[in-house]
Amino acid sequence: VNVAKQFNETIGLDGVIVTKLDGDTRGGSALSVKAVTGKPIKFIGTGEKLDDLELFHPDRMASRILGMGDMLSLIEKASEVTDVESSKDLVEKMKSNKFDMNDMLEQLKQVNKMGGISSMLSMIPGAGNLKTEDEERAEREMKRTEAIINSMTKAERAKPSIIDPKRKRRIAAGSGTTVPEVNKLLKQFEQMQKMMKQVTKNPKAFARMMR
Repeated sequence: VNVAKQFNETIGLDGVIVTKLDGDTRGGSALSVKAVTGKPIKFIGTGEKLDDLELFHPDRMASRILGMGDMLSLIEKASEVTDVESSKDLVEKMKSNKFDMNDMLEQLKQVNKMGGISSMLSMIPGAGNLKTEDEERAEREMKRTEAIINSMTKAERAKPSIIDPKRKRRIAAGSGTTVPEVNKLLKQFEQMQKMMKQVTKNPKAFARMMR
């Protein structure tokens, strides 16, 4: 607030950019900056890159702070990083049960492009109330998953069933994880594939089960 005040008094501002707004803790700062400078907040930053800058929408920010989410911003972010043709290919792979670890890795990269787990959770209604340690745990889990998949060969990503104990030890060493963590990821992937089979066989029954 003091920095914004000094800049405004010294050179005059047209608007303000509030950065590092990847949580709700700066909501009060944003209000104070507007009150002190009298200038509108134009952009907010949720990360350290230019891609992380987004237009400031007061109503959306209020919804996030109140734990009501911000689905419009989430949809906008998704549309910016998602290729329509790639999405269609992914759906077809899921339908034909050809979804593999390469596809899983690509989805993790998409989440990173959207600002990471914490940024996405703050936009989903109800999920913004999660504790900080839960978000941090989810971020660590995602990075660990990405490291494990990156340590696999192309053949292993395409067909995880070929990963035997020897390969698991190599993957764990290459990703800085442990064999149990590699086993956990493989088990999760196996469960994902089973769920996809259920979706394609009986979408209505699966929807009821999920509810």
